[in-house]
Amino acid sequence: MAARTEQAEGGSSGSPSPGSDVLTVGVDVGGTNIRAGVVDAHGEIIDSAAAATPQSADALEAAIGGCVAELAARHEVSAVGLAVAGFIDADRGLVRFAPHLPWRDAPVAARMAERTALPTVVEHDANAAALAERRYGAAAGASTVVFVAIGTGIGGALLLDGALYRGAYGVAPEFGHLRVVPDGRPCACGKRGCWERYCSGTALATTALELLGDPDQGPSVLHREAARDPGRITGQRVAGAAREGDPLARRAVAELGRWLGEGLSLIADVFDPPLVVIGGGVAGSAPLFLDEAREHYSTILTGAGDRPLARIRPAQLGPGAAVVGAAELAREHVTTRA
Repeated sequence: MAARTEQAEGGSSGSPSPGSDVLTVGVDVGGTNIRAGVVDAHGEIIDSAAAATPQSADALEAAIGGCVAELAARHEVSAVGLAVAGFIDADRGLVRFAPHLPWRDAPVAARMAERTALPTVVEHDANAAALAERRYGAAAGASTVVFVAIGTGIGGALLLDGALYRGAYGVAPEFGHLRVVPDGRPCACGKRGCWERYCSGTALATTALELLGDPDQGPSVLHREAARDPGRITGQRVAGAAREGDPLARRAVAELGRWLGEGLSLIADVFDPPLVVIGGGVAGSAPLFLDEAREHYSTILTGAGDRPLARIRPAQLGPGAAVVGAAELAREHVTTRA
């Protein structure tokens, strides 16, 4: 993990803090993969397990339980935190809606606590990652932060004066489902033209496939792969081709960067943040598109040239941020109850 940083939330002291020897499991439940890790009190992932994300609720809960059981067999763990891409109620137990997961008004915390025999809390995945980045990573010490997690879709989190803003019903902020193109690409949420349909790993693959169908587009290493199986054209594959210099892949990545800047300008017009942190699985390819995003953001922002610009930084904790954040929340849960 990133270098540890002491912060205003709790300075260093000569005695161990409550829960300093507690190990917890954080689980990042994404639309494509489940990533679980045993996390210590310093935010270090000391062991991990993974599985593909099933399509039914029962199979999904069984897969999560399997990852937790695998880790609990090797470590003495005290609680589980789930980072979920969906709407979580204020008590952090109920998943109301998840565009890429099968849960609807599901008491996930209670079900998983019964399945694992461990106290379990649930948090929005972007919230969990944002808390981890504030404690250990790119947002260390910052009081107001917008966190944008780009993966299968887009997750968002907003820290105001160091506290998560959840909205009146616990579902804010859903940046990924801001409509940026009326009647645009269909989204799993039921709308069309959502931001995440143009700025995500899934969107990167969609854009590349659209470009492959353009008769004026030059040759690409992706043409042969798409002809054999269009399913081989994933966001990860497009990013890899872009790193290798493929012109079509680079064009697709530049398009993602432009849409990132477009969405960030909307967010900045509403919240005017001093810092934006870009995380999620696609953030590993940030050098390919972040300059494009910053440039587009800076030119279309309302009042561009006459107002301060937010710093736009890549996350430091990588794909493990949500795991660390969820485990931290689980640790807080058990130490508060102790």
